Amino acid sequence: MSAESNIPVIAIDGPTASGKGTVAQMVSAALGFHYLDSGSLYRLAGLAASKRGVALDDETAVAEVARHLDIRFSGNDVFLDNQNVTEDIRSETSSQNASRVAALPAVRTALTDRQRAFRQAPGLVADGRDMGSVIFPDAQLKVFLTASVEARAQRRTNQLKSKGNSAILVDVVKELRIRDERDSNRPVAPLKKLDDAYLLDTTAISADEAASKVLAWFKGQV
Repeated sequence: MSAESNIPVIAIDGPTASGKGTVAQMVSAALGFHYLDSGSLYRLAGLAASKRGVALDDETAVAEVARHLDIRFSGNDVFLDNQNVTEDIRSETSSQNASRVAALPAVRTALTDRQRAFRQAPGLVADGRDMGSVIFPDAQLKVFLTASVEARAQRRTNQLKSKGNSAILVDVVKELRIRDERDSNRPVAPLKKLDDAYLLDTTAISADEAASKVLAWFKGQV
């Protein structure tokens, strides 16, 4: 057994705007664990490829970009090639591009080791689409966090408007349905609930309540 396998991991997977990022950060803060937003790595890969003029459907080229990403995380800020791209990777375009490049098997392979490197003492809370199924299959706790598409669309719309972006709810619903379909049916690491994962529906509960449930599940296994 490797030393890394003794470091606890809480894997929180789920669809876009289900609240998994917020919940994962709250849980990591409560436990004093490290936090991995795996989606940010795919957003960065898509952004870096676009900046280099690489077509996002060129699997080999995008994987090469992903393999050599010069990135740095500092608090809530994210840097690519020493430039602060925190706002850039949170745009709706970046979100859509991330979903596109995440469907490319070679890109997922290129980012696997980088994601696993976040597993450091005293522990890690990781959120994404395949944290429990592929990246950390031995996670001590696996959670599949979801919500109705309508609730997720409303959250996403509010988020976009809070940042000064225009957003129409019906359009966001349509975009989420398309992304859900793509993420659930991609050939590699599709989005799905594992048999050994707890299901947590956040449609009618707050982030605080969701985080409390995850903490209770984790403490019940320690």
